[in-house]
Amino acid sequence: MIINAQGKVRAMVDKAKVLKEYFGYDKFRTGQEEVVDALLAGQDVLAVMPTGAGKSVCFQVPALLLPGITLVVSPLISLMQDQVRELVEAGVPAAYLNSALTDAQYAHALRNAVAGKYKIIYAAPERLLTDRFQAFVRQVQVSLVAVDEAHCVSQWGQDFRPGYLQVTDFVAGLAQRPVVAAFTATATQAVKQDIVRLLQLRDARQVVTGFDRENLFYEVRRPRDKKAELLTLLRRFPEDAGIVYCSTRKAVEDVCAFLNEQGHPAARYHAGLSQQERQKNQEDFLYDRVSVMVATNAFGMGIDKSNVRFVIHFNMPKDLESYYQEAGRAGRDGAPAQCILLYSGQDVRTNQFLIEHGGQDDALDEETREEVRKKDRERLRQMTFYSTTQHCLRHFILKYFGESSPMFCNACGNCTAAAEEVDVTVDAQKILCCVRRTGERFGVALITDILVGAQNERIERLELNRQSTYGALAGLRVDAVRTRIQWLLESGCLQRSDSEYPVLLLGPQAEEVLFHGQKVTLRTVREEKKPSQKRQQAGAEIVNPELFERLRALRKKIAAKQSVPAFVIFTDATLRAMSAYMPVSEQEMIGKVNGVGEKKLRRYGEAFLACIRAYKQEGAAQKEKS
Repeated sequence: MIINAQGKVRAMVDKAKVLKEYFGYDKFRTGQEEVVDALLAGQDVLAVMPTGAGKSVCFQVPALLLPGITLVVSPLISLMQDQVRELVEAGVPAAYLNSALTDAQYAHALRNAVAGKYKIIYAAPERLLTDRFQAFVRQVQVSLVAVDEAHCVSQWGQDFRPGYLQVTDFVAGLAQRPVVAAFTATATQAVKQDIVRLLQLRDARQVVTGFDRENLFYEVRRPRDKKAELLTLLRRFPEDAGIVYCSTRKAVEDVCAFLNEQGHPAARYHAGLSQQERQKNQEDFLYDRVSVMVATNAFGMGIDKSNVRFVIHFNMPKDLESYYQEAGRAGRDGAPAQCILLYSGQDVRTNQFLIEHGGQDDALDEETREEVRKKDRERLRQMTFYSTTQHCLRHFILKYFGESSPMFCNACGNCTAAAEEVDVTVDAQKILCCVRRTGERFGVALITDILVGAQNERIERLELNRQSTYGALAGLRVDAVRTRIQWLLESGCLQRSDSEYPVLLLGPQAEEVLFHGQKVTLRTVREEKKPSQKRQQAGAEIVNPELFERLRALRKKIAAKQSVPAFVIFTDATLRAMSAYMPVSEQEMIGKVNGVGEKKLRRYGEAFLACIRAYKQEGAAQKEKS
């Protein structure tokens, strides 16, 4: 480590001052201080923290206390630009070095960096080993290398990016090894092990703060008409920003055009658009010129907009890692937000096709590619279980990432729906018998057809209407039979074969149900019940909503004048705090309201305080009249 013992002590003392002065917070969030202390003590770190937990502060605070430069390895240009813009607004000298800069701008940024004008520099992993970048780092002191979205280093992760493998060679080539910190929001145990191994972290402090985002309300809907359902949902958020994710470019085009036709200003984002259009559409969303972004997962890690109040998945993603990360774009400011998935069986088939026939990484041999496909199939199964379970959605997500939690959260669509436990043991036995007696040769669709007694060409051709279980569940709807099959898959009574066209197999728990009297219960919804007011309405926790709207209008006006996104001025959470505490002096503002640092107080404080004072004076005047 390149900081002496005296400097370490000073840094430990000054961390709280830096947190308040630049970022406006009186105390660290869960896990942040542990990471900061480890980095200031010269220890490598792997931090797994959910989106919105404040991962950036974990390396930004040490960066301001350590000598030299902190280099942040980041995957997307737009993400770098957003974070640098917010840092500069907070008074932190920062820059990015990427292909968005002209050659002259790049050279100017390098000169400034060598002259010591920046404390934090962002760069893409592919740039690290270029001759120009290598020449630059030989002239400066790199104290810390922070690897953001570190799961991209693992080929078993959902966003493998080969360029991340260059980070290790880059660090090894530096004159003096800096501290290395890896940050991610989504990492299973296998991916965590990969990160430590591939980035060669030394005696790394592992900080896992948990995956639960308490401010997010999770819900899965199974509408007959997704577009009509989408319009219904958007009526909940008439003034709020949100993202609608689609699985294909074609779906993005279709949904975006539909929303605009229906009077909902929307922009589109996918890899098939020109760089210029993607940039324009992203800026329209960031600057609140449009309220809805319709996108593929290409619009994922690159968004740092804090006031996204909803994320709707028009199609089911292919894995829970992607879903968790994309849904996590909502509520980054800590205020309530909604994450809603619109599910249909076609989503599963689309993802199966993408896994088997989608683009493959040419750097992998065929054996490894098949291993990756096998892992992708298993992830898709788990995603399907999530989308069809009748049990707690939050518990399902946390369990998937290896975290224990209560079976009932009262903060997801399943838990807040009126439901009852139903004994479906007999139905389960009929399903298992059907799979067994047909030789474990067929998939969910055909097994369902047999059980409900469907009459179609394939049933007759294979003479499946002569099976003893044909029509055994004729009294149930098709979706009810599928729900029972999915629950048997989730509980281990059934399994799917690992193949391009999976068939149902008896699982390890099947014998207990068939022959040993094990009961099977299913939590089924009796009637739809709206979520609690706290979770349903994005603004339900706002105190003095009229003042909040005035503050939002003021923020929008200032942002337009400054040519920055509104949330860069102050987040929605900060405006909520202003509305609640109604400070009338600078001392009250910085003392009571999180997110107001000294620079922002000097720059914007008086305008917002004047707005609050005027609101309070109007209220007092109305009281006198009454």
